[in-house]
Amino acid sequence: MNSGDAFPSPLLALDIGGTSIRAALVQGSQVLERQESATPKPATPDAVIAAALELALPLSSHARAVGVACAGAVARGRVTATAAHTFPGWTDIPLADELARKLGLPCAALNDARAAAWGEYVAGAGQGSTEFMFVTVSTGVGAGLILGGQLHLAANGLDAEIGFVSVPAQWGPGVNIPPLGHLGPLEFETSGTALGARAQVLGFSSARALCDAAEAGDPRAEAEYQRSAALLAWKLADVAALLGITRVALGGSVGLRSGYLDRVRASLSHFPERYQPEVVHARQGADAGLLGAALWAGQTGLQL
Repeated sequence: MNSGDAFPSPLLALDIGGTSIRAALVQGSQVLERQESATPKPATPDAVIAAALELALPLSSHARAVGVACAGAVARGRVTATAAHTFPGWTDIPLADELARKLGLPCAALNDARAAAWGEYVAGAGQGSTEFMFVTVSTGVGAGLILGGQLHLAANGLDAEIGFVSVPAQWGPGVNIPPLGHLGPLEFETSGTALGARAQVLGFSSARALCDAAEAGDPRAEAEYQRSAALLAWKLADVAALLGITRVALGGSVGLRSGYLDRVRASLSHFPERYQPEVVHARQGADAGLLGAALWAGQTGLQL
């Protein structure tokens, strides 16, 4: 592609998650034609790559490059699962090289939350902020950081893993550490999966039912909903103190609820003002990862 092309060919985007795999063509900041399928079970590398190619191949003839957003630690185009029970066998898998070879297109790969952060920064809720964080609260808790207007990417692929910072745990083995008690990963206490587990204990059918009940005034559901929001707010304040983040966009099935956003904001109000980033909803919704992966591929000067 020449830099003077008035209408450059689209970019191909893939978003590989534990529940679904999506493919789309992206023109500028617009997500165009798309395809989706369920992630294979078990989600081994061969099965997932084959499913991704089945979606991507019909779109690839129209594209000039491919960007892929994938769950897990992603470094230099290679993927290692951070949740091995969800992605078994994913240890240092050369995902970008495999897709580039089989699609005949240059390929760039990012962690899915990092891709969504870039999509929101370029074309969503992060616009106008140079210190920005995207956080998804859904099946798990993931994040991506923009620092000084640049996407932060650690060499080992483990930057911005906010879901695995420690918080007080409600249950589980461990040594009592007063006054916090057991410690566990934020994701295990705050995510939609964690809310779903608490929902079952309390007699609700799902995390969504628990959230609905909390927003309708049920005190038992409210305690769990508020705890999730408060723990997340605590860690957002920590990141603001450490890195000077001034805006956070929440995404994911839980994070995009207006009631959840309200509770996160209320919890943040108890911290000193300088540790209170502006918290808003992500604007690109479920397309943030697709858009960010494509935009990242388009601006990296990829070559086969």
